[in-house]
Amino acid sequence: MRVAVVALGKIGLPLAVQFADRGHDVVGVDIDRRVVDLVNAGAEPFPGEADLATKLGAAVRAGRLRATTDYAEAIPGADGVVIVVPLFVDDDTWQPDFTWMDTATRSLAEHLTPGTLISYETTLPVGTTRTRWKPLIEEISGLTEGEDFHLAFSPERVLTGRVFADLRRYPKLIGALSPAGAARAREFYEAVLEFDQRPDLERGNGVWDLGSAEAAEMAKLAETTYRDVNIGLANQFARFAAAHGIDVHQVIEASNSQPYSHIHRPGIAVGGHCIPVYPRLYLWTDPDASVVRAAREANAAMPAYTVGLVEAAYGSLAGARVVVLGAAYRGKVKETAFSGVFPTVAALRAAGAEVLVHDPLYSDDELREFGFEPYHLGEPADVAVVQADHPEYAEISAGDLPGAKVLVDGRDVTDPGRWADVTRVVIGRPTASS
Repeated sequence: MRVAVVALGKIGLPLAVQFADRGHDVVGVDIDRRVVDLVNAGAEPFPGEADLATKLGAAVRAGRLRATTDYAEAIPGADGVVIVVPLFVDDDTWQPDFTWMDTATRSLAEHLTPGTLISYETTLPVGTTRTRWKPLIEEISGLTEGEDFHLAFSPERVLTGRVFADLRRYPKLIGALSPAGAARAREFYEAVLEFDQRPDLERGNGVWDLGSAEAAEMAKLAETTYRDVNIGLANQFARFAAAHGIDVHQVIEASNSQPYSHIHRPGIAVGGHCIPVYPRLYLWTDPDASVVRAAREANAAMPAYTVGLVEAAYGSLAGARVVVLGAAYRGKVKETAFSGVFPTVAALRAAGAEVLVHDPLYSDDELREFGFEPYHLGEPADVAVVQADHPEYAEISAGDLPGAKVLVDGRDVTDPGRWADVTRVVIGRPTASS
């Protein structure tokens, strides 16, 4: 098949490489000339994705993958077009911003030819594929969905760093606007993906047709919103437990020893492109979802709560030299999307602290670009706050932050034996037992 992938980011590029690796002719479209040039040179434009460098180089050398900034090179004659353009959500209003996706959709529609399957993989509010993309594409292209082209939604279900493994591990969900479109989507994804055996799934692994685009849209929102709600519950338990001298981590371990309980872990923040964002997309179409809203608000409040723990243990932070350990939103991933570092730093500065940030994955210049003053282990500090669960932080000790009197571990990753002479506070644990 001839396949076009629109947006060569941390999901789109591995998808394009996967399709090419299965023997198809793939053209990637991206507005960033630097990304396009690197892809055409067989060089990965971002680090950290397992097997991407090897697979990308092989696909480019074999002539199965190339990139362009021009939709006119990629869209005409394509059997399938997969769109993974980012959808942004306003921090204050929680409203989706479709600007980039609208622009990409208009551009592909201008060059659309009959016979193409268009599949959106960007997570969307329920109903978007049918009510927004279908009329927009028909209006611009002059073609009719269900006759001249087919439209489907098929959510990405992968984590950066392990995209190729996740593509094999999880069923590929599809939902189309017609039975014919569903058949085309199934045929397409069965041709571009391979699946691990999953005897634990009654339905088996592979392409799962959910019967409508709306069902597929909701499935993605549901699986991610579940995690946000679960973490919100864990954080509520953690705050109550710590206030009553209870170790919530012990409670969660005990509860989860029974197969019907799957309580997640509490922590300083919920970050990344998915978990903090998709519940807002769900709320956009279901504003009465009070449980979802409460969980999102509870999780968003955790950085400020953590700074409150710092003040309770240390006292006034006015003029205190506070080090935030971890700029990334989670350990081992060089990504700051919705990272807890931003609200944590803001809350510490509001309390009068001099704030510095350390992260083993980021250079000093990169940290400065985020507006942070870099910190280097061995420099003086009054307080340390663990924001990301990098494995390196399990190895550091009080000697690495000379002068530190308080450590607030927002991820329960540090070794208490290495902080014997420091007041160590862990979210969800009573201070005396930390």
